[in-house]
Amino acid sequence: MQYKRILLKLSGEALMGDNQYGIDPKRLAEYAQEIKAAVETGLEIAIVIGGGNIFRGVSGAAQGMDRVQGDYMGMLATCINGMALQSAIEATGVKTRLLTAIKMEEIAEPFIKRRAVRHLEKGRVVIFGAGTGNPYFTTDTASVLRAIEIQADVILKGTRVDGIYTADPEKDSTATKFDTISYRDVLDKGLKVMDSTAFTLSEENSLPILVFDMNTKGNLQKLITGEKIGTIVTDK
Repeated sequence: MQYKRILLKLSGEALMGDNQYGIDPKRLAEYAQEIKAAVETGLEIAIVIGGGNIFRGVSGAAQGMDRVQGDYMGMLATCINGMALQSAIEATGVKTRLLTAIKMEEIAEPFIKRRAVRHLEKGRVVIFGAGTGNPYFTTDTASVLRAIEIQADVILKGTRVDGIYTADPEKDSTATKFDTISYRDVLDKGLKVMDSTAFTLSEENSLPILVFDMNTKGNLQKLITGEKIGTIVTDK
């Protein structure tokens, strides 16, 4: 395998499928099967999932809601998504653990770095909920932070496009795709890979980010076996 331990970053919106909001059980089941196939290769997998399909703190703040209150609501949304993903993965026979940055002992374990690593070593899929546990930080930043803490080899950012382009390929038909790109070039070109806090943290710790299309069946398996798909962001 190309990697031993990864952190998979999924957007909450991805769980909507073709719906306008909420969770699409079909999409959830598809992701669970992809993750199961990856686990069966011996890969250690941690996951951070957003909450944008349920609530976004920034959107709430734009409509007059207190930003801190809105961000905490967004953190709870990531826990709902984490519980849904946990249920779907365990339905395939794979053991999981949900660890959250906000204590809610009845439904999840509190995040402790050593405990998370131990779960991974035992072959369990670890899902991190509630972001960093602090307002003003996105799940992008949480994914980089957790990846660094558990010493993941790479962040795999699953999106609905097959990599990083010179422009939004859904809006600009002339956009061209990068196979590899450096952290500095991403910043200089103003490309939207992750928010600036997350991206800077990733660059400072030389943590590669690989952006790929998670909605194409088999892509996760191809990545971990070394096939070159998507776009990788590295030091070079």
